Formats: sequence, C-alpha cells, structure tokens
Amino acid sequence: MIIHSYDPDSPAIISPADLNPAGRFFDTCIVTFSYIIRDHALAAFPCRPVAEIKACNGVSPIYSLQAEGREYGFYLSHVGAACAATDVIECAHLTGARNFILFGSAGSLNQAATAGRYVVPTEAYRDEGMSYHYAPPADYIALPGSEKVAEVFREAAVPFVQGRVWTTDAFYRETRDQTARRQREGCLAVEMELAGVQAVCDFHQLRLYAFLMTGDVLDTPEYQYEGLHAANHDLAKLDLALRIAQSL
Repeated sequence: MIIHSYDPDSPAIISPADLNPAGRFFDTCIVTFSYIIRDHALAAFPCRPVAEIKACNGVSPIYSLQAEGREYGFYLSHVGAACAATDVIECAHLTGARNFILFGSAGSLNQAATAGRYVVPTEAYRDEGMSYHYAPPADYIALPGSEKVAEVFREAAVPFVQGRVWTTDAFYRETRDQTARRQREGCLAVEMELAGVQAVCDFHQLRLYAFLMTGDVLDTPEYQYEGLHAANHDLAKLDLALRIAQSL
C-alpha cells in the first residue's frame, strides 16, 4: 500500500551521483512550469546553461540567470509531483542549489478568496504518490516556506491569501465529491506538484518557497477555464520569484 512506502532507514539503490557528477553553481534556483516565462527570462536576463536534467524524452537545461548583481538557477520543470520533485533532486545535485522558488497555476476551489490574489500555500493535501516515499504517511504536508513568501508579498504590497491546497496526480479525476471534501477542509486551490516537491525538500534538507496563481475555477456549477492561460504564463510571477530570491 502507498502509505507503507516511506522507508527512511534503508539506503537507495540509485542516487543522482550514479548518473552525473555533482556541481556547485548557486544556492537558489527559480522553477517555472511555463515555456513562455522561460523564453522571456532567457531574453530579458543574462543566462547561460550550466547543467542538464536528462531523460529519454528530452533534455531540460538548467541556466545560470544574472539579476540585480546576483546569480540564480533557473529551469523549466516537468509537470506533476513525481517529475517536478525528481527535477528538484537532480538540480540540487547538479548545481548545489539549496533554495527552490517554485511558482505555477492552480484551479480555484474558493473563488471569493482567490480572485485577484496569489495563493501562498501553507499545507498540501497528499493526493499523489511521490510524497509517500519521502515523508511519513499523513493527509497533509506543511509548507514552512509560506511565511517567507508572505513576508515578501506584504512588503511588495502584493495581494495574496494563505491556506491549504490540494495536490493531485489525476487532473481529470477532480470529482465533485472530492472537491467538496477538500473545500470543507479549507483548501483554496488544486494543483499537481507541491506535496511531492515539499516532501523531497524536507527529506533532502532543501527549502521550498512556493506560490500560485489561480486560473480555472472549480467551485462553480460549470467548470470555468478562461483564466487558465494567464495563470500559466503571466510574466509578473517571474518578477515576484526574483523578489523572493533577493530576500534569501
């Protein structure tokens, strides 16, 4: 059973060091899920590739990005908890990064709370598989980096709301009944990565700072998706990620 997958005292058979040498380039890495934001960053800032996340279906470059006199990592993440969390593991090994600033889109479960505001997650419901290999079984996992993100947003006068989110592997199985249960537990939004990424960060003593922009809406009688493109690709999220990076 999935709840018995956590095995912290037994050594892993495969490690990133078996596949690639370790590197040391920067302490903080910015992670996007948007190819449009990636392309914008590569055009707007001095960037150079320093490492690669390799897979049989392609290579994802990790870049050094220069901003405000400092150097940060930057890459386009794969989607989904297992893939995004594995990217973090490999990036930490390849570059030495210890801080990960991750931003993406989410579906709103509470439009009254999230409309016109970023969501800064405090906990993630673990409706995925990755986190159960990296953390003891529990319904939710805490995101301690939320307080730092909230502090930066307050200083920048950025509208936001803090609260729980729901991480799911199954984009097309967000059912009415499951959505209602998560809403009753106080989840503001649903997304696909944070529980797994946070569990990996806790296990490997990395720090995660995450925020979301809601686009599609699930708490209405009919599914609304008109805002999804903007939530995925709004360039303002990169500026906010850089603010967080500069504060660390």
